[in-house]
Amino acid sequence: MKHSILFLFCIMSIASVAQRSLTPSDIYHLKTVSDPQVSPDGKWVAYVLSAPDSANDKSDTNIWMVSWDGNESVQLTASPDAENHPRWTPDGKYLTFLSSRYDTKSSQLWRMDRRGGEAIKLTDLKHSISDYVWSPDSKKILLTIQDQEPSDKTEKKKTAKPIKIDRYHFKSDGEGYLERKRHHLYLYEVQSKKLDTLTRGDFDEMQASWSPDGTKILFVSNRTSDADRNSNTDVWTMDARKGATPKKMTTWAGSDQAPMWSPNGKWIAYLKSQKAEYSMYDQPQLTIIPSEGGEPKILSAQLDRDVSNPRWTSDSQSIIITVDDDRRTYVASYDLNGTIKVLAKGDRVFYSLNNTLNNWVALSSDPYTPAEIFVLENNSYRRLTHVHDDFLKGIALASVEPFNSISKDGTNVGSLLYRPAGKPKNENLPFILWIHGGPTSQDDFGFDFIPQLFATQGYAVAQVNYRASSGRGLAYSEIVSGDWGNKEVVDLIGAVDHLIKIGVADPNRLGIGGWSYGGILTDYTTASDSRFKAAASGAGSAWQLSMYGTDQYTLQYEKELGVPWKNMDKWMKVSYAFLKVDKIKTPTLYMVGEKDFNVPAAGSEQMYQALKSQEVPTEFIVYPGQHHGLAVPSYQFDRYTRYLDWYKKYMGPPKLNEKLPEKK
Repeated sequence: MKHSILFLFCIMSIASVAQRSLTPSDIYHLKTVSDPQVSPDGKWVAYVLSAPDSANDKSDTNIWMVSWDGNESVQLTASPDAENHPRWTPDGKYLTFLSSRYDTKSSQLWRMDRRGGEAIKLTDLKHSISDYVWSPDSKKILLTIQDQEPSDKTEKKKTAKPIKIDRYHFKSDGEGYLERKRHHLYLYEVQSKKLDTLTRGDFDEMQASWSPDGTKILFVSNRTSDADRNSNTDVWTMDARKGATPKKMTTWAGSDQAPMWSPNGKWIAYLKSQKAEYSMYDQPQLTIIPSEGGEPKILSAQLDRDVSNPRWTSDSQSIIITVDDDRRTYVASYDLNGTIKVLAKGDRVFYSLNNTLNNWVALSSDPYTPAEIFVLENNSYRRLTHVHDDFLKGIALASVEPFNSISKDGTNVGSLLYRPAGKPKNENLPFILWIHGGPTSQDDFGFDFIPQLFATQGYAVAQVNYRASSGRGLAYSEIVSGDWGNKEVVDLIGAVDHLIKIGVADPNRLGIGGWSYGGILTDYTTASDSRFKAAASGAGSAWQLSMYGTDQYTLQYEKELGVPWKNMDKWMKVSYAFLKVDKIKTPTLYMVGEKDFNVPAAGSEQMYQALKSQEVPTEFIVYPGQHHGLAVPSYQFDRYTRYLDWYKKYMGPPKLNEKLPEKK
């Protein structure tokens, strides 16, 4: 009898796995899948897999491939250096990638026989390769190379040269001071190793590709007299030879991006902005133009949503795209007459579309699964990779559900609510409002580590798609132009009030936080509403006038607010979080990357100092050497740990479930 009971216990133990909450240390186990590429024969998909390397405190990035049926998964690179940008040669013989592995000091092209073996270095150029595309006959490669390396990469042994600045747009996060270093196109012959310069001048060429017959090149460039002062990128073509003259294909004063030649060579599809003037709230439209030139035709004119990632079908009769739509991103196709057909949808997001002939893949994520590769077929989708299975199987993730709230001015706002596993819906919970950045992005049905971390630790968490967010149409997004911190805050507070009213959020234990524009909105909101007991504001700005000329957004400022010396009233209005700092009573944790040129540290420094002067509890954390996003795993761990400690300190510890549900 004892043996029978023991046997039954063992069977039950195998069938059920004890669940636990997420912790900040789980960031060391969370991998990232990106850049799926289908082989020419359609039998394999190569992709990039990045995993935190705790021993070296960096990400280890390698190339993998998975068979089309998902039954085989093979790691192709394993050097201590990063390998990325995998591309198959069109003849299917090789897989190539970019890397500065081993003794290579710059990012060069490497080639690997798909049957196995060590990769060989295909190029040995002085400067790093930014991008590359194989010619259809696999004999040539179109390279994109910057004129020279950025100044901050000068060898430490040498004294760095002075940086000469004479541009309107002169700095960018991650790149530093821009000088006049441009990206140009080069033609590399594989057999002879001959390198020809195709383009020159004080402008950049981007998003280059080959025509189907290999005789022409397609690219995007802004060749106006002062490109920094506008968003006028155009589509260009040129013969694939040295000395050829580029031909301008589009004449729109706004932005034309992401061009793709149709397989039959008759059409070029691209994304066209709706606004001729620069606007960060703009919404691209799917457009086609004859490859020999002519009038553009907007296919998605009736679709008031952001579209991206255009890819032609093999018969040249349709273009597949992804569409952001109210917390979701779905896959759709447009035929040449402008008729749309939805191909894959659901409470999830799709992105990074890619295809070979009729074999289609995309990255996709849902609230409970980080991005994996999916096959798109028969108007449905099939999961191909299972990178995250081991990581997820022991964790009791929070439930995620949509909700809508009505702001005080009548605006209907769509949001997401995270509930801790096992908590009844009628239980009043300590609450965190977690605000997305952008502001022109959206909180969606994709996996998001931070709100899941908070929720599995016992908090109810809301993500609110306030006005300015994408996924709800152009008017919904651009209504905040030049009027920051007004309607967005109305929407955020309206969502909090709704959750208090329905018994989800404890009105006496409210927290708030965000990064970038989410950090800015955190300060705007705490200056407007004193109910929040704790706040975490990351990489935000404060006295907006001090941002002019110190960050990378001068063009946006001048288009939305005007120059400060003529429009001081507008600049004062959008600085109210700083100018009314005496109204902020919420203990606030400030964080920033030391080298952030996107939203420089000055904004966080100002708010920290102001709260310190007002004797409001505050701390300021600076992450050495980091830009707008934190890339070092230990810094990410530190950030998440500080969040939890801060909220716990000022909101009190959440009541965790004594026993989390078991996973069958």
